Amino acid sequence: MTANSPQRTTGDCMRLAVLKALALDGGIEREITVADPDLATRLGQDADHVESLLCELEEATCITRRDTESGQQIRLTGHGVDLLQAEYDEYRDLFGSVSLVSVTGTVTDGMGEGKHYISLAGYQQQFRKQLGYEPFPGTLNVELDGETAARRDRIDSLDGISIAEWEDGERTYGGATCYPTEVHVDGASFEPAHILVPDRTHHDDRVIEVIAPVKLRDALPLESDDEVALDVSE
Repeated sequence: MTANSPQRTTGDCMRLAVLKALALDGGIEREITVADPDLATRLGQDADHVESLLCELEEATCITRRDTESGQQIRLTGHGVDLLQAEYDEYRDLFGSVSLVSVTGTVTDGMGEGKHYISLAGYQQQFRKQLGYEPFPGTLNVELDGETAARRDRIDSLDGISIAEWEDGERTYGGATCYPTEVHVDGASFEPAHILVPDRTHHDDRVIEVIAPVKLRDALPLESDDEVALDVSE
């Protein structure tokens, strides 16, 4: 089973159906407890067949799973999520729906540079016009976890909102691209918000910056090392 396979076998379709069911139960963000009989009932299959499909998905590194006293603990890997994303992209091409990338990570402390740059008039004017709000002076820095860092480039492939470079007579300030996102933490969520990707940055690809019209650390609330999920769209 590959993400770009032009023709899928019945087995491929069933494995995708299992991945979808696991994802809908929260298996992208965390480990979930799975009982074969319950999953089999939902899929209209017998439990032995579902167990076989789970084994195949594990061997293909699409899921991780471990046995506990309460049952199997299963989570989708980055590869498993990519397969679902590829399936979604095909339906998006058919029906023209909005692209979506989901990533997770932890809140990390920045160096305070975001507060200075976001407050500059040349950026604020564009934010108000392009995003429809004036961002809080500062960014929420999120360090992507190992499972989703591999999907970082999917964000760059979306059609973002361009912030042009500008000059103030003394120096030139670089442009950026903004991607609409919804921030989720412990059942709470916030929007509007945008991932801000500067054309020039000192951050590596594992760290992304989020802006919003409020201070997200207070609105959600959030502290350093808290886990967050970001749903990114076009």
